Amino acid sequence: MAPSRQVKSPKTMRRVLFGLAVAVGLFAGLPCAQAQVPAKQTPAAPQAAPQAVPGFWDPRRRPERPDLSRLTVVRFLTETDYPPFNYTGADGNPAGFNVDLARALCEEIKITCTVQMRRFETLVDALSSNRGDAIIASMAVSPQLRARADFTDPYYRVPARFASRKDAVMPEIRPEYLEGKKVGVIAGSAHEAYLKAMFTDAELHPYPNDDAMRAGLRKGEVDFIFGDAISLAFWINGTDSGDCCAFSGGPFVESRFFGEGIGIAVRKGNDVLRQALNWALFRVWEKGRYTDLWLRYFSVSPF
Repeated sequence: MAPSRQVKSPKTMRRVLFGLAVAVGLFAGLPCAQAQVPAKQTPAAPQAAPQAVPGFWDPRRRPERPDLSRLTVVRFLTETDYPPFNYTGADGNPAGFNVDLARALCEEIKITCTVQMRRFETLVDALSSNRGDAIIASMAVSPQLRARADFTDPYYRVPARFASRKDAVMPEIRPEYLEGKKVGVIAGSAHEAYLKAMFTDAELHPYPNDDAMRAGLRKGEVDFIFGDAISLAFWINGTDSGDCCAFSGGPFVESRFFGEGIGIAVRKGNDVLRQALNWALFRVWEKGRYTDLWLRYFSVSPF
């Protein structure tokens, strides 16, 4: 079975749960059982409005520098075509957010780093057979994958968000605000399950795919759509949207519906590498390099 990738593809009690989800959504995604500082506000460019940059590391839980003497090279595996995370650059070499982050981690650890591109569905098998040391390919952590590999702490999450036409943007969205509103969502998705659990008074309109759902919003068939915030961010900022729409409300990151986050996979039991990568991730974030990378690749923040 191919590994799942979250970015492509998952009245009293309801309001209590929604309140918890909103509390989490005010931050850029909390690692499990770990506190989180609010997302930093950093200008995307001198003339641009401040953009929310996610932070997934708590400065009060600074990891100790592990013993790196046993590490001499890290062979990263990534996928072939998933821009802006992974793609082939103009020079024919691997490029993208994941690739640049991998190189930053190797610079922090001060070891040689190689990046090999493979089809996404072959990555876990390649890791298991020692054709690489770590997978950095926007791979969503799941119980099924944890049985085959170990993972670092999340280095980003895939939030869910509402989008609406620009003349109907809402700064905050709660279940009672969408009573009787038409909300488009992909049929059978985790986003549909979340709406059915938390937004029971909204009128759901299932669509077969993203293109149909987004077209429904553009044409006014629905008042809102709800889905993967990263793909929505690129659609909103791209030509396909016709400058029709914008995000409404903030991000939703409840792990029960939207997963544990995106981590770097290593072979089972390779704690030396996993701890080294966790330490390097924290250092890259602490030094501001993670923020620089995020702003380079995400002109419209999904958070």
